[in-house]
Amino acid sequence: MNDTGTANGDFFSLHRHGFIRAATSTPRVRTADISFNRDAILKEARRAHEAGVDLLVFPELCLTSYAIDDLHMQAALLDAVERALIDIAEASAELSPVLMIGAALRHEGRIYNCAIPVAKGRILGAVPKSYLPNYREFYEKRWFAHGRNITGQHIAVGGARVPFGTDLIFAASDVPSFKLFAEICEDFWAATPPSTHGALAGATVIANLSASNITIGKSDERHLLCRAQSSRTQTAYLYSAAGHGESTTDLAWDGQGIIYELGDLLAESERFSLDAELCIADIDCDRIVLDRQRLQTFNDAAEHAGLPQTRFRMVEFTLGNGMRDIGLNRPIRRFPFVPNRQEKLDEDCFEAFNIQVDGLMRRFEATGGDTMVIGISGGLDSTHALLVAARACDRLNLPRSTIRGYTMPGFGTSEGTKSNAWKLMKAIGIVAEEIDIKPAARRMLEDIGHPFADGEPVYDVTFENVQAGLRTDYLFRLAGHHSGFVIGTGDLSELALGWCTYGVGDQMSHYAVNAGVPKTLIQYLIRWTARTNQLDHAADQVLEDILATEISPELVPQGEDGEIQSTQSKIGPYELNDFFLHHIMRFGQKPSKVAFLAWHAWRDAERGLWPAEFPDALKNAYDLPTIRKWLEKFCWRFFQSSQFKRSAIPNGPKVSSGGALSPRGDWRAPSDSVADVWVQELRDNVPE
Repeated sequence: MNDTGTANGDFFSLHRHGFIRAATSTPRVRTADISFNRDAILKEARRAHEAGVDLLVFPELCLTSYAIDDLHMQAALLDAVERALIDIAEASAELSPVLMIGAALRHEGRIYNCAIPVAKGRILGAVPKSYLPNYREFYEKRWFAHGRNITGQHIAVGGARVPFGTDLIFAASDVPSFKLFAEICEDFWAATPPSTHGALAGATVIANLSASNITIGKSDERHLLCRAQSSRTQTAYLYSAAGHGESTTDLAWDGQGIIYELGDLLAESERFSLDAELCIADIDCDRIVLDRQRLQTFNDAAEHAGLPQTRFRMVEFTLGNGMRDIGLNRPIRRFPFVPNRQEKLDEDCFEAFNIQVDGLMRRFEATGGDTMVIGISGGLDSTHALLVAARACDRLNLPRSTIRGYTMPGFGTSEGTKSNAWKLMKAIGIVAEEIDIKPAARRMLEDIGHPFADGEPVYDVTFENVQAGLRTDYLFRLAGHHSGFVIGTGDLSELALGWCTYGVGDQMSHYAVNAGVPKTLIQYLIRWTARTNQLDHAADQVLEDILATEISPELVPQGEDGEIQSTQSKIGPYELNDFFLHHIMRFGQKPSKVAFLAWHAWRDAERGLWPAEFPDALKNAYDLPTIRKWLEKFCWRFFQSSQFKRSAIPNGPKVSSGGALSPRGDWRAPSDSVADVWVQELRDNVPE
């Protein structure tokens, strides 16, 4: 170990965690002025170098500019292109980025529109354009030959012999998950883009060098194609379009740069800018590889297409930034389970809420019962489950009196939560009753010889579970008595941490309507329900009061100072635990990388985006030691101490693409595994 606490001293380096810094660039060009364009490219390359960029993608034919028509066939111009490429290659020896440049090259009596990667003083290869547009304003077949059938060849560029073909993947030796493939403009408008085969052969990053002119609505079309291709091929997709300086004889250009990863937009440039545009984002190449490992359809498609990597040539290069700390330029969602699209916020919340509603409706129809039985504590989970049940009754044209709600105060129940429970049940209009479980709990504690029965203040797990078990026992007997079934209130976060009482306890129900919803999403959906009046105005104020209440199981009596039992002081902040859960469950990320991501997401409350209308008072920040502490506890609870509870959970609907923990669905694991591997990886690689 060294002074950073990691084996290699590079915890804060994004490259260590499988990221690369990528950018698109739209330099100012001058029509057919190759020296000017060469210098503009190098100016942008130096600017990218200062920003720590590893990959810089320029537009199509940027050395000459695109819209020069028959000038593409002029020998003097083509000679100048080769000289400029040699100049750029020599200059690249002192620069960190791989420069993906668009230029025309000659080969065996033909001219090809090429993408040419340059790095560390050498030209790595040349990839010819596969599909040449020859309609409306484009007549590329007049000047260029297509490269669809070119594989295994080499081309001479300024006296150097470099690989040439559409079978090239450029692989970083120091970040093994970074494998680069290039296609050019029209290629990804084709029915089967070349990048599909490149991805199936192992490429994780796709560069598209484009000179697409701009017309009304075309920007949306580019976004659609980039998003779809990055999602379908499970890649990062960089699109770099020509901009100001191109000939406007008949066309106009907007210089759009876009970076997507697995269907998520990471960055977009300013369009129609008069200045050179540099659009930067950090791409998680390891995440892409992990996603492919988990989703077997990708590998099945590669096998079906007969595309092992051996059919493609790998050209190796080394990144120029090394393992130094250059920060992280990437939007990281603090709340990965919470909707974050402002323009579709209501739609996403409506969808999440109604997934639960629809699941409960179908289950209630299938059981043929008369009532829904639910325990109401005045806390978040039972509140949300009750809101779902009320909407299910509304949609089934059943009176809300179909729901029978029971508040069951125990030794730690506060007047505030009991009052909120009653207010909520009355506001929603269900059948509401109260059962005091303290007498039954005292009797059970006495029967089993627990010290509390003799007046000793012993508030151990047995003391807590007696109360939790009695509540569930009552609910099941009440369901039988009233021809109904028990709606479970426990959520995804509690299942991940094992924060529930097994068997005859809150782990069990007839239908676990919240099992696919983490605590952070429940909080947000309750807030959304109140804000958008999904039920009744009368319920809105009590919902706000419930949201403001400390999260607590309320199984232990309050202290002399009035302090209540705090869940998050025991198991850690739910907002951190949900962050950990998403990255470990959905992608299988190593704990050290999860810590790296959490540190960047949570270290400064003033930086980054928060969910829409998130209360300022709840915007927290956490330092790395705090993140490390709670992540270690999460790993132990998730991997070792709680799987046996998840293995026996009732049915419940999956809500988020981030995953669920049903043993019949997203997460299957042995109940007797140990957490040593994950805990040790964290301790070895994250500074204390």
